Amino acid sequence: MRLFEYTALQIKEKIISGEIRPVDLTKQFIEQIKNIDPHVQAYLSIHEDEALKKAAQIQKKIENAENVGFLAGVPIAIKDNICTKGLHTTCASKILRNFIPPYDACVVKRLKEEDAIILGKTNLDEFAMGSSTENSGYKITRNPWNPEYVPGGSSGGSAAAVAADLSIMALGSDTGGSVRQPAALCGVVGVKPTYGRVSRFGLIAFGSSLDQIGTFTRDVKDAALLLQVIAGHDFHDSTSMPVPVPDYLREIDAGVRGLRIGIPKEYFSAGLNEDVHNALKNVLRKYEQLGANVIDISLPHTEYAVAVYYIVANAEASSNLARYDGVRYGYRASKSNGIVDMYCRTRSEGFGNEVKRRIMLGNYALSSGYYDAYYLKASRVRNLIKGDFDGAFQKVDCIICPTSPVPGFKIGERAKNPLEMYLSDIYTIPANLAGIPGISLPCGFSKEGLPIGMQILGKHFEEKKLLQIAYAFERETDFHRKKPVLKFSLTQK
Repeated sequence: MRLFEYTALQIKEKIISGEIRPVDLTKQFIEQIKNIDPHVQAYLSIHEDEALKKAAQIQKKIENAENVGFLAGVPIAIKDNICTKGLHTTCASKILRNFIPPYDACVVKRLKEEDAIILGKTNLDEFAMGSSTENSGYKITRNPWNPEYVPGGSSGGSAAAVAADLSIMALGSDTGGSVRQPAALCGVVGVKPTYGRVSRFGLIAFGSSLDQIGTFTRDVKDAALLLQVIAGHDFHDSTSMPVPVPDYLREIDAGVRGLRIGIPKEYFSAGLNEDVHNALKNVLRKYEQLGANVIDISLPHTEYAVAVYYIVANAEASSNLARYDGVRYGYRASKSNGIVDMYCRTRSEGFGNEVKRRIMLGNYALSSGYYDAYYLKASRVRNLIKGDFDGAFQKVDCIICPTSPVPGFKIGERAKNPLEMYLSDIYTIPANLAGIPGISLPCGFSKEGLPIGMQILGKHFEEKKLLQIAYAFERETDFHRKKPVLKFSLTQK
């Protein structure tokens, strides 16, 4: 087995035992990135010198018999909307082309403290606004399973990096499905924690009441390991909850016998791809074989989720992105006639079309005379959606449903139809509106050989139970062990 095919838990054990040297492992990953990423386009920047320096420090610790961190020597990639001190953080936007943060995000600080090796920053839809990673200001990331297809979004670079063996783990952000949906489309495991479980300090804001940093890994145990490191209260983030973090790996093999699994009828209606539907039927049969009870439930306000999300998220985005004015940092238009013209030119030239579309929609929803009709009403319906989940979890222990209504779609297929693109997140958005945790893991393949993901949703702060339920399925199947065959035409860029 090549070094970059091990799981994080395996790598950690082999590094501590001396079987693998961190420097050798890091060099192999950097070489893999140089060979493969020109075709996948998962990374926006590679931090070779910093990664090798960190690897050498870990190696010295081991040689001196010093204690090493929880992720000793494990290579990881970071979505480029998460601040990294001294390293470019662009949000895949031209308006932040040369921005270098003076501080680390809380999650990055915790990764460094636990001796993870940061390989680089991954591509995304600009400011995390998109479902395909086609909206980046720099490049289009391709799905490692088929380079003609999207990897999902907005964290498509992170998902593709893990799927293509360009990193063992990765961080992303999930505002309406931006971890879970690309995880499903790339055949990896993606976790969106409860809102407040992981600090958002240093995550460049899109929708502040919806954003949450999440994880990408190859299997469920690695997901538990990474979440263990980044979870926990942070006084820098007022929305971070002072809730104890359990040991996620302990009792992960508890099984599902006697568990009540809810199946929402609204998630299995018209518009669900046949291959996805069949894969989920097989999932439910497997859980029944393992002793779980499958119960039909209803989440009646699901049909309003997409509309509510694109009012709330865009309203918050328009406020959050007002700071990019060309005055304090970031891109500034070179020629302008006065400060107002400079603002207009800077934002027109610096933002991409999707970001500008969402800013305008958000400003409209918040404008005088429309606030009550749009934002206030959407906030009230959001509470109804949360109430649906609260009621459901009185009857069931978790909810299982598709992550995405379709497997990956072709690059350019939905680029000119924003509404069709927005519907890509129809099954993931409700969890963000309700603030509950969710996990996506591989559960099958389409006729075209593209991965299909299942989604497990749970009560607030019950990530441990979700990981147990996910692991019960994973250890009985081999979908997570399947790898894309990385065959690229020399003409693809």
